[in-house]
Amino acid sequence: MKLFASRSARREATWAYAFISPWILGLVVFTAFPIIASLLLTFFSAQLTGDSRNFTFVGLDNWARFFSDEQAWAALGVTLRFMLLSLPVGLFIPLMVAILLNSKALIAPGLFRVLWFLPYVIPFVAGVAAWRGVLGQDGPVNGVLQLFGVENPPFWLNDIGWIYPALVLMGIWGIGSAIIVYLAGLGGVPTELYEAATVDGAGWWSSFRHITLPMITPVIFFNLVLGIAGSLQYFLVPFVVNGGNGTPGGSTLFFNILQYKTFFSYQDPGYGSVLAWVLFIVTLFFSLVLFGTQRRWVYYAGETK
Repeated sequence: MKLFASRSARREATWAYAFISPWILGLVVFTAFPIIASLLLTFFSAQLTGDSRNFTFVGLDNWARFFSDEQAWAALGVTLRFMLLSLPVGLFIPLMVAILLNSKALIAPGLFRVLWFLPYVIPFVAGVAAWRGVLGQDGPVNGVLQLFGVENPPFWLNDIGWIYPALVLMGIWGIGSAIIVYLAGLGGVPTELYEAATVDGAGWWSSFRHITLPMITPVIFFNLVLGIAGSLQYFLVPFVVNGGNGTPGGSTLFFNILQYKTFFSYQDPGYGSVLAWVLFIVTLFFSLVLFGTQRRWVYYAGETK
């Protein structure tokens, strides 16, 4: 009987590995190999310009170069500042919209959910190009501001003081995925908790603070992790808006754009790999901090301590 079970288990395992072998192959070829290759490249000076392909072992010189690279530190500072501005907005607004869409008083909630999610499925490059026209000097946003008496509306995409609000506004346009995640979390809150709170005389704010917010903390934690990773890898919007040249005044030279330019414009994969690993280390640091502190504020129903 044991022999039969062993053969059956081996047969099931063989079929299982056969079915997941394409995924394993893709993981090795397209993920594991590039990660290892990029780590090895950090110890080489590689020049890929022209017909030459020269790789010279330089040890830790590329890493030492990063610590003295003012442009790289400035780009990292730009990225962190934008993250501090955009992350709270990217967490709060989808939550408020999800609460409204989850309200029983809302007429045709399915229609509004589709409308909020629709911009997320539109090609993002096309959406950013459209927003560049909307926020242009002669765009409709400034036209509306002039109608309300603003004689000199801001140059949204060409003013250091307004470029970050403009980029955050573009990001709000694509919050459909976060709204869907929040709606799933709100749908999992037991209704009997709200009924008990109503019997006790709790108002909307008390119910939200003591029931809704604690119960959806796992969803908030999930969106927070994704938001930090996305903010640190911010690339597409500023690259489409101004071609990644950092205007105005270097305020949009994000770290990921500098990494891209180092790889492909400057043809320096050795130092570009260092920048990639620095970004990985920074992202890992924030992720470890979040996972290390989650037990203090994230509530998992049914969890035993």
